[in-house]
Amino acid sequence: MDRLQSVPVADDEVAVLVVGGGPVGLTARALLERWGVRVLLVERQGELSPFPRSRLVNVRSMEIYRRLGLAAEITANAFAPEYGRVRFRDTLQGHDFATAAMAGINAPVPESPVAGVVTSQDRLEPTLLAAARSPACFGVELIDLAEEAGSVVALLAGRRHGEHSGRGGRGGRGEQTRVRARYVLAADGASSTVRRLLGIGTAGPGRIGGFTTVVFDGDLRRWCADQPAGVYFTAHGLFAPLYPEGGHAWIVPTPGDGADADWPGLLSRALGPDVRAEVVRIQHWVMNAFVAERFRHGRILLSGDAAHAMPIVGGLGMNAGIAGVHNLCWKLAGVLRGWAGPSLLDTYEAERRPVACWTLRQAVTNTELMLDVQHRRREQLRTGRAVPAHVELPWSERYFAQLGLVLGVTYRSGAVLSGGDSQPEPPGTDYVPGTEPGRRMPHLWLTRDRSTLDTFGEWFTLLTPDPAAWTHQAPWPLRVEALPGEHAGLCGLTPHGALLIRPDGHVGARWHDGPPSEATVRQALTAITGRGTP
Repeated sequence: MDRLQSVPVADDEVAVLVVGGGPVGLTARALLERWGVRVLLVERQGELSPFPRSRLVNVRSMEIYRRLGLAAEITANAFAPEYGRVRFRDTLQGHDFATAAMAGINAPVPESPVAGVVTSQDRLEPTLLAAARSPACFGVELIDLAEEAGSVVALLAGRRHGEHSGRGGRGGRGEQTRVRARYVLAADGASSTVRRLLGIGTAGPGRIGGFTTVVFDGDLRRWCADQPAGVYFTAHGLFAPLYPEGGHAWIVPTPGDGADADWPGLLSRALGPDVRAEVVRIQHWVMNAFVAERFRHGRILLSGDAAHAMPIVGGLGMNAGIAGVHNLCWKLAGVLRGWAGPSLLDTYEAERRPVACWTLRQAVTNTELMLDVQHRRREQLRTGRAVPAHVELPWSERYFAQLGLVLGVTYRSGAVLSGGDSQPEPPGTDYVPGTEPGRRMPHLWLTRDRSTLDTFGEWFTLLTPDPAAWTHQAPWPLRVEALPGEHAGLCGLTPHGALLIRPDGHVGARWHDGPPSEATVRQALTAITGRGTP
C-alpha cells in the first residue's frame, strides 16, 4: 500500500479495470462495452501475442461471439470444417492409425445455430481487439493493487521503449501511475500477478511440464492436404496447421531449458526426410493444471487462466475462460448500473468454479485418453502386428465426449430460482437439451434464421407463448419474446407458461403455467439479481 500512496492518482477513473489482453480479457472488454460500462484494459506485453497458442473456438464460445456480431469474421479467418479432426500417426509422413472428429467443429450440430472452428489465437485476438473501442493499453503492467472504500486502486507501470521481451518476458518498467476502478477483472494468465498479490492459492496437479512451440514454414501438402486435421499427434510431437494460407507449429516437451537446443535440427528429424522447413519463431511455455481456491476477493475477480489453467488436449482452457467472463460481465454491469445488488457477484464463483473443476478433470482425462491411444500403438508395434494397423479409440465418436460439458452445464446459485438448494452436479457425457432453471436455454429456431439464442443480449428475456399475460416493471432491462406454440411442450410449458432467461442465456426461472400474480416477474428478478441485498 505504501508503494501505491507514493504515486499520484490519474485523473481518469474507470468502472472496470481488465488486466490481461488475451482472448478472455479482450472478450470481457467487448462484453462490458456492450453494457455501456467504462472499461480500461491493460496488458503487460507491448502487442498482441504473435504465437498461435489456443487453437479451438468451441460451439459455446461461437454462440457468445455470434451475439457480439463476430462469428462470421472468426469463421472466415478459420480453417474449413474438415480440419475439425485429430489424427494419430507414428510419424507425420505415416498413415493414420487412429482418427476422431471434433464434435461441433467438423460439422454443425443440431443443438446450436453455429459451429465451432479451428483457428489460431493470433488470428482470433485482432478480431476481439477491434470489437470494442474502450481503451486497451499494451506495454502496461499491473504491479500492485489495494482495495479502498468502494473501489480498487491499481499501480500500473509502463514498459520502457525497446525493453519488450515477448509474452511472458520481464523487460523493464517505466513511469508509474495509479488508476482507480470500481472493480478489477484479472485475466492475466496462469502466473497471474493479481492472484499472487491477493495470496489466493490453487488446487490441482499444478505444473505438468515445460513445452516448446516451434512455428515454421514448410510444404507438408504431400502428407496432409488429402487428410486435413487440426492436430496430428505423432511419436515425435504434436503438429498443427496454423493458418489456411500456410504455416505450421510443432509442440514438444522442452529438452533441458531449451536455450541450447538445435531447434532447426530437431524439427528436421521430427518431420522426416524430404521436408524443408524454416523455423520462424520459438516459444517456451509451461503446461499447468489447477483451479484457484477462490475466484473473488472483494472487488477483484479472477477469470481465464488466472482462475483455472487447463492442459491443452481438447481445447477446453480458453473456451472455459470465455464462458466464464460471459457469466461475469452481465453481473458486473447489473451492479454498476444499479439494478443488481453486490451479492450477485458471489454467484460468479458459485456457478463457474464447479465448472472449472469439471473442466480440469475432463482436460486431464483427455490427456490420459491421448496417451492411451499412443500406448496401444506402441503395443501393436512391439508385438509385431501389421503396420499400419487400426487402433480402436477409447472414447465415443463425439470428440473426447465433451459436448455435455460445453453445452450441458447446470448452474446452482442465488441467481437461479431452482426451487431447491441442491449442489451442482457434473454434466453427462452427451448433451441433452432442457429448460430446467440453471440450464443453458436450448437452441430452437423461431424463424428460418433466428434462434432462441438470438433473443438474448444486454437484457433479461421472457420467452412465452402468451406475451400478453406477462407484465414487468423497471428497473431491470427485460424484453418479452413470443415463443411459438410448437416449442412450448419442448420447453416444459403450457400455452400460458414462461421462461425467464438471464443475459448469459441460462434459465433463471421457469413457470409451467401463467403468472401466479402480477408481481411474479418482479419478485423473480429481485431474487436473481440480489437487488436490495448487501
